[in-house]
Amino acid sequence: MEMQMEMRMEMRVGDEDGDEDGDEALLCIKTAIINLTSKRLDRSTQILDKSFPKNLAGGKVVFLPQLESQVGDSGVSWALLFAVKDISMLSMVSKTISGLLINYISTSSGSRRLLLQDFHRPQLPGSRGGASILEHYKALGLLLKRCTLLLPTRDRLKYVHKVLSGVSCFKLNGCASPLHCLGFQCYGVFLQILTAGWDELECHRVFNFLWELGNLAQKVQTVVSSKPGSSRRLELRIRLFCREVLLSPGSRRSDSAFWLTRILKPWPMVNQARLLYIIFGPVSPRDGHVVWQKMIEGPTDETSLKGLADAVKLLYGTEAREWTADDVISLVDELSVIPQEWLMENNARLLLLSGNSICFTFLASKAVNGRAVELARLMVFMALHSLGEKNNFLQCLEDTFAHMLMDMLQAVLAGERDEEDSSFLNLFHLVNAQANFHKEILYMAMGSSSSSSSA
Repeated sequence: MEMQMEMRMEMRVGDEDGDEDGDEALLCIKTAIINLTSKRLDRSTQILDKSFPKNLAGGKVVFLPQLESQVGDSGVSWALLFAVKDISMLSMVSKTISGLLINYISTSSGSRRLLLQDFHRPQLPGSRGGASILEHYKALGLLLKRCTLLLPTRDRLKYVHKVLSGVSCFKLNGCASPLHCLGFQCYGVFLQILTAGWDELECHRVFNFLWELGNLAQKVQTVVSSKPGSSRRLELRIRLFCREVLLSPGSRRSDSAFWLTRILKPWPMVNQARLLYIIFGPVSPRDGHVVWQKMIEGPTDETSLKGLADAVKLLYGTEAREWTADDVISLVDELSVIPQEWLMENNARLLLLSGNSICFTFLASKAVNGRAVELARLMVFMALHSLGEKNNFLQCLEDTFAHMLMDMLQAVLAGERDEEDSSFLNLFHLVNAQANFHKEILYMAMGSSSSSSSA
């Protein structure tokens, strides 16, 4: 049985300097398609009909050059016109076509057509549907995901690296103007689509591959061990790479928690805090560089702290399985002295933005460790910053104090003792912290009342 296929084709002459390997790969793809259409009528017809674009306004169009040779007696000489998303559908028709596409994409001819590099203009030139370059790289990620589906993870990564190695804006130091470049964002959405559904072991390999490829361990070591701000350009590039490539916007929380854990966990706690500040801390609106003195020079606004607070909440949440509550509290404690001790107002605001659960756990940690005066001052500033919910916040604090006091008192009365016999000492510190807190509140209230009376 013969299948009649009527295709309305647009043609564009291929690059005159296109390589012979690319032309040969295209000829093989054409031959494979014709063979499939003659042997697998029912199944292949349906798939190929869906693969050929009905409306090309939604994606970057890839024109395969006109093939001069004719195949068999078909008398057909035509050019294939596909959107990238349609090519990815075509890759699932058979293992043969998938392999041929893999070969073609890695040729210089295929790379020129598929790897768009105009990262400083958000719209694709001549795109009728306003398709962005980000959408193109999403589709490209899906294409390479499908083409390499049968390969081991290590081979998939090597192939993807081979294909993308010529894109300079995907490299840490590859773009002269990273703040105005969409290269990292395109790389991020590409990897997000490529690795979607991969298990943790495979994602570990992806992270290690990227980390080693960019020599990022050495570069991160440089910025976390040197004086803050002494390597501003490197700090900026590491920040952008981590935020836009590994922590691509739109990722699921569980994915973001995984990648952030991979970034931070190899380092000691003090370096984790430095790195967290580099990635999520406040930056200058003028040049994008990290502003290290922001937290110590004066009270700051929520915008400057939101990134850090969101990161802390992410690590404290159930998605970050490798982090305990003590780990996160220690990280926040270390963060509050980067690069020097923060103003207490800024520390209090960070805790409030991080959520009640982290707030109360952090305060309880201060109480248990006997830092009563620091706890009292911190709670006062937290109350001041919660003007809209002051009564509710204070009530929550009092309830927390009451529950903790009752628990500790019952343990003491029951004669329960731990290895260090610290139950009574912890009770003392908690009562002392509560007393200091109430004293600070009374001082403030009396001061406010005196000012109102004199006025």
